[in-house]
This record gives sequence, structure tokens and C-alpha cells, in this order.
Amino acid sequence: MCGIAGFVSLSLDAGATPEVMTSMLSLIRHRGPDEAGYYVDDGVAMGTVRLSVIDLSAGAQPMADPSERYWICFNGELYNHIELRQELRGLGRRFRTRSDTEVVLQAWAQWGAGCLPRFNGAFAFAIRDAVSGDLFLARDRYGKRPLFYSDRGSGTGRGEDFLFASEMKAFQAFPGFRFELDPGELASAFAVWTPLPDRTPFRHIRQLPMGSCMTVRGGRTDLTTYAELEMDVEPFTGSAREAVALVRDTLRESVGLRLRSDVEVGVYLSGGLDSSIVTALATELSSHEVRTFSVEFDEAAFDESGSQHVVASHLGTLHSSIAVRGADIAANFPSAVYHAEVPAFRTAFVPMYLLSRHVRDAGIKVILSGEGADEAFLGYSLFRETLLRAAWHDLSDDERTARIGGLHPELSHFGPANRARLKGLFEQFSVERLPGLFSHELRFQNGRFAARLLKDQGDPFADLVALTASTPGYAALSPVQKAQWLEFKTLLPGYLLSTQGERMSLAHGIENRCPFLDPAVVRAAASVNLRFDDGSEEKVLLKEAFRGELPESSLARRKQPYRAPGAAVFKEQRPDYLDLLLSDTELKKIDGIDPVFARKLVAKIMATPSEGISTKEDQAFVYLLSTAVLHQQFVDGRDWGKDGHLEAELKVGTIVDRRGYRGPRPARHALRGAGGPR
Repeated sequence: MCGIAGFVSLSLDAGATPEVMTSMLSLIRHRGPDEAGYYVDDGVAMGTVRLSVIDLSAGAQPMADPSERYWICFNGELYNHIELRQELRGLGRRFRTRSDTEVVLQAWAQWGAGCLPRFNGAFAFAIRDAVSGDLFLARDRYGKRPLFYSDRGSGTGRGEDFLFASEMKAFQAFPGFRFELDPGELASAFAVWTPLPDRTPFRHIRQLPMGSCMTVRGGRTDLTTYAELEMDVEPFTGSAREAVALVRDTLRESVGLRLRSDVEVGVYLSGGLDSSIVTALATELSSHEVRTFSVEFDEAAFDESGSQHVVASHLGTLHSSIAVRGADIAANFPSAVYHAEVPAFRTAFVPMYLLSRHVRDAGIKVILSGEGADEAFLGYSLFRETLLRAAWHDLSDDERTARIGGLHPELSHFGPANRARLKGLFEQFSVERLPGLFSHELRFQNGRFAARLLKDQGDPFADLVALTASTPGYAALSPVQKAQWLEFKTLLPGYLLSTQGERMSLAHGIENRCPFLDPAVVRAAASVNLRFDDGSEEKVLLKEAFRGELPESSLARRKQPYRAPGAAVFKEQRPDYLDLLLSDTELKKIDGIDPVFARKLVAKIMATPSEGISTKEDQAFVYLLSTAVLHQQFVDGRDWGKDGHLEAELKVGTIVDRRGYRGPRPARHALRGAGGPR
């Protein structure tokens, strides 16, 4: 795993290019602490900070093909690199390393952009064509790895500079670059819970959408989608037993691919079904004792440690956990926000930040996790709710009552005393109001409330409605398939895989891998979903596929969403940065925020007992606080901690300067900004 950064610049003096390049890399050094390298040629610079996982000694970057026409900076892992290497060798390609980076490069040289659909991996990369002068960027089909870009790097608005990086903070090192929050994008992110696939909270910064590639040529960019999200696949035609075998075999192969590594691979074990399945398969396929890691909370409402220990004991893993208290969340919130780079609606990403540090300290570099299972196999109550609302007018009153009771048996406000109110609510939302967004309309009510934090919120759902309307085939999907599409395009890449996942892991140099997000697994799930059940029970086939291999309690327990304490933490701990919300002067500095509504919300949160704070109020408060912290860190540029950004050494192992020098040259630079706030 790595981090990449670079630019195409008409404004930057050539003599300043190496220093700017190394400074950009220093800001994302946490992603690849093992080594760094960069390439410079005719106004183009790109570099990599590397976390060595495959071919530890010979996988240095940037890397060239034998002709030295193509140069690559690669962030990620190609899980099917062995199979592709064999195919490319059969076509006459010769390899000098065992690294997956060279497979990507040789595949590009052989097939051009046609190589992308062949890749099974988590990646973002940049390839420079030294003959044509083109710069090519690509991102994996599910958005597991980030890639941001800006074509206003000089601040002139003339598109003189094109910047790209795995994390936006790298842009801070480019001369003249300034971060500005975008109120319109904030409104959309607050309402939808995450930035849209190509958006960020900052002006003039976009992200390459999942399954997309971009060519930068002569000051212009050309964006293309190479992999559409397929929800409507051919239904599975075999028996239920055959469907169970398909699910198990496909997942087993996926885990096996993701265990390929020259370093030890661990597993995040939450205690739920998905991570337990990954752990079971990793234990079956590994030649050594599997190490598992988890988070424990002192509040029973959030803690799953009992289930974690049952699974770890049953499977015989070497289990390790960290206990996270409210004080830990408050103390580490600014650092976690710094790495997330986007506002967050809950604090659950902070314990994941602490867990990845624990994993790093245990000597592990690679972790498997269960993300993507709920989206692929209809695990969320959102899908059952969508089925209920879509069938509402075809059900009797008794059927409606019974099905509402089965949605959330673990939640008191879904109990018998509230059934009449809930029936009225579901009746109200049984007809689509937001075109294309029927499945998510109830959820978006909380987002609509959070969007009131902005002075000019406009229609916060307009861009998402436009996205679904412009997507070929979306209108023909069933309500549940549309719900899946929305989850795959918004919350999964925008929060679960990034803010709560990849960004928290790579903050401490940990690579996360997601077996449920293998294309074959996603296709298999789409082919069997609702073929052998009515959707009233979560993940029926998935449970059957691993019955007898997991504790019965793991198969019987209802899904417990991973959560962490919210606004109550900051009320109780009163960290110094809470003054960003308690001070009218500080509140007014945040671009686009309505200080009147914000003050009212903060006052209510601070005066209300924790149990009296509604979900929508809690989410809006965390959004506001994380936005205020982002504004201070990125827009104001005020450093956190006594010493500000920490000094850190960037080990530049490979420099390719085609203006005159080429070759490995060990160098050590002490550069500011590599550590982030602590």
C-alpha cells in the first residue's frame, strides 16, 4: 500500500519542482513509511510513499517499463497479479520484479486502458507516457482507494496547474494553493451523509469517481467510466443448496486472493457475521495462527466484546482488543478528522483510528475486514424497510404492523407502544417524493435537518437526483436494487471505505482489504439475493453458507450496527477545540455556516441530557464540530498541538529526473508537515 501525489504545472519554476514534490509526499508519509521516490519530466512530477507488502526489496517506485516510455506511481494491491503476470508472459512481456506494480505497468503497456476491467484489486495510480506527454489516472471499481485532483493549483483560475494526490492535504505543499470550504457541497454532504462520488467539501477539488479513469493532455482532462456498477445481473438458476455453495466458494477464493502478501495478514473482528466469516476463511486458508483485532467500549450499548471473544475462541485466533472510552474519542477526534479530510456525522471513525494504531504497534501491516457485505447481501434494515414501503398498499393492516415490528426488534422506539406512530410515518413515505431516491427518503430526513446548518442550503438533494437520472439503467432497477446502488455509490465509498476505513488504517500505515468487495462476490450476491427468501431475514444464504463453521450465536444474533458515543462525549469531556462551537467569533469564521441555527443547536445539545438528544440532532452536532475542526486545520491553517506539524524524515530512495539525472540515490530529508496533528 502506498500514497501517490503529483502535478502538471505551467506556472512552477522547474528548479522548485523537486522540493515541491518531496514536500507533497511528506504530507502523506503516513500512508507509506517504508520508502519514497519521485519522477520529474517536462513540467510533470509524480511520486510515491510506499508501504512494502509484496516484493519488499524490488518494488520501489516510480517504476518504468523496459522501454522507459511508461512510468507508474501505484497505490494499492492487485490481487490477481499472479494470473495476469502469467498471461502477460505468454504475450511476450518480460518481468524484472515480483511486484504487482510491475504487472499493472506491463498490462497498461500491453492493453492500454483496456487493462482496467481485468484488474481485481484496490488501487489508484498515475501513469506518465513520456512519448505522448499524457498523464493517466485510474481508480478501482468500488472506490476502495482515494484519488483527488484539482486543476486550479496556481490559484489563478486559468487551469495552469493540475494536481493529484491520495489525500487532499498534499495540495498544501503546492505554492499558492488555498483550501476553501464549498457551502453547496457541504449541504449535499450533510444531507446525503457523504460527498457524492466525484465531490469533496472543498472548492476546486474533485475526486476521481469509482470505476473511472482520466487522461490529462495539453491542459485538458478527459474523464471516462470503465466499470459500471452492476446491480441487475442474470438471476441464479440453480437450487438453494447450489446457491449456498456458490456464495461460500466465491468468498473462499476472494479471501485466498487477499491473503497473498509477503507480510503477515490480520483480521478486524467486530463480532458480527461478516467479519466472523472473513476470520473463519482466513483461519482455514492461512498456514499460521491468525491474529484478530477489535474495539471494546465501556458503554454496553456500543460494546460487542462478548461476541468477539466467542468467535475468536471458537476459531482459535490470537485475539487482541483495545478499550475505547469517551475521553479517548474526544482526545483523538482532531487527528482523526485531519486524516478523514471530510465532515463526519458520527464519531465511529475515531475508534478505528485508534485500532489501526494498535495493529501497527502489533507489527501487522495488512488487515482483512468485512466492509461491503451488507451492501452486496442486503444486510441493512434499510433494504427490509424499502421492501415494506414498496409493498405498503398491498398489505393488510395486521401485516404492516407485524413487518414494522420485525424491522428493528433491538430498538425500543420500534416497540409495540410506537407502532401506531410508525405506521403513520410509513404511510407518509409509501409514495416516492424525491425522484429515484425512494429507498433513502426516510434516512434523508436526518440529513435534511443537518443541512439547515448552512446559510444557503438550496436543494441539498438536487445533485444526487441528477446523478441517478443520468445513470443508464437506473430507472429500470427495482426499489431494492436502487437502494443498493445508492449505498454502493454514497455511504460505502464516501464513509465506510474511506473516513471509517482506509483513511483511518493508512493514518498508521495499515492496508485494509475487503473480501466482500471482490467483483465475483458482488455478482454472485446480486444473482442470488431474494431468489430463495422474501428479504425479511438478513443474509439468509450467507448464514447458511457458514452454518457449522461459526458459533450458532453468531448466526442467530441480529445485526448490531457499529456505533460509538456521539455528542455526549464532547459535552462530558469539554475538549479545548469545543470552543470552535461555543465562541460566536469562531463560528462566524466557518464558510457558509448559519451561526444563528448553529448556536441554537449547540445550546440545545449542551443543555439537554444525553438520552434526550435525538439522532438527527446528534448527527448535526458531529457534522458541525468536524466541519469546524476541518476549517481550522485546512482553511485557517492553524496547527494542532504544542509543536504544530511534526518534523519527519522522508526517505527518498529513487529519484528519476529526466532533465539530466536518473538512478537510485539514497537521500534523507527532514520535511515539515508529515505527521499531521497529534
